[in-house]
Amino acid sequence: MEVIAELVFWVSVGLIFHSYVLFPVLLAILAKIRKTEIIQPNNSKQVFVSILMSAYNEEKLIEEKIESILSSNFNHNYYEILVGSDCSDDQTDTILTRLSKKHPDVLKFYPFSIRQGKPNVINKLIENTKGNILVLTDANVMFDKQTLKELINPFSNAEIGLVDTQMINKGARQTGISIQEKAYISREVSIKHHESTIWGTMMGPFGGCFAIRKSLFEPVPDNYLVDDFYLNMIVLEKGFKAINNPKAFVFEDVSNDLNIEYRRKIRIATGNFQNLFRFWKLLFPPWKGLAFSFLSHKAIRWIGPFLFVFAFLALAYLSFSSIFYLVLLASYAGLLFIPVLDYFLKKLNTHISLFRFITHFCAMNLALFIGFIRYGKGVKSNVWEPTKRNQ
Repeated sequence: MEVIAELVFWVSVGLIFHSYVLFPVLLAILAKIRKTEIIQPNNSKQVFVSILMSAYNEEKLIEEKIESILSSNFNHNYYEILVGSDCSDDQTDTILTRLSKKHPDVLKFYPFSIRQGKPNVINKLIENTKGNILVLTDANVMFDKQTLKELINPFSNAEIGLVDTQMINKGARQTGISIQEKAYISREVSIKHHESTIWGTMMGPFGGCFAIRKSLFEPVPDNYLVDDFYLNMIVLEKGFKAINNPKAFVFEDVSNDLNIEYRRKIRIATGNFQNLFRFWKLLFPPWKGLAFSFLSHKAIRWIGPFLFVFAFLALAYLSFSSIFYLVLLASYAGLLFIPVLDYFLKKLNTHISLFRFITHFCAMNLALFIGFIRYGKGVKSNVWEPTKRNQ
């Protein structure tokens, strides 16, 4: 039993270490070795682009978002904007009606009288698009003047099926988790860019803004919660590349409220397990670039809560017969206590960045665990409340 417990502990720890530490380091090394640039200069003719957006109660941001698109350094004759209001009950519809009358050749507004959920709104908007390239974006993600141009340019490479943007977060503050969330997102951007340059197997765009070939788009199932990852994996499953373009900047306010972000991550985690069981065949063979990325970057992380539990139980058993494992168990328990300590320190207006990173990490893994339970119970709808803006 002791040998089995040791095996369980070290395998669990090894997998966690591989996903969070070894894999990113390995990617950075491989990216330096690989000299070929996957994004080539665009010498092809101008393509027509359809920009799609589902909006629900976005009165504070929707006009700014539309204006950020219209001010793009991209010929207005080569794009259209389709916005579906998902049964908004604020001033969103009024604002969009006014803007669509002001820009009738570019902006098309589709109000829905029954809540659909973002993926279902997008599925319906697709039916009215004219573009060969689809840009899916959220109301709270603002464009730079070069965003559209840089987002579309990589499609001159016929192998590329999906292109992600470079998210620039703003509004980081000491009082919540925005610094930790920004650090997490920045690290994810780096990992995804390396996956892009090495194999063209970026593991999921940041859903706030990405582009996909219309010919590769498949309607997202009406109960799926993470549509961006679903579409990304569809592209890879069909043998095309998914990449990010670090020159395609977009801007978003970073989340600062742990409770709000925790609820959002539970929804995402539930959707992650939907995608894991839909695309599990892409985990094989594990030595291929696609499978290796999917396993190392996503699958291992998603089962991370169970690996942490297995490691803890193995340590608890081994601690009875080994001082070494007893010390490890005490250290483990100490780390688990830090979020509690961080909570009380926050009440005293004391913010220790390291403690907040540990709290953020624990919350992410707890959200994964809850998400797995919710997935197991079944997901009937993909309608959710959007994250509170400008926290």
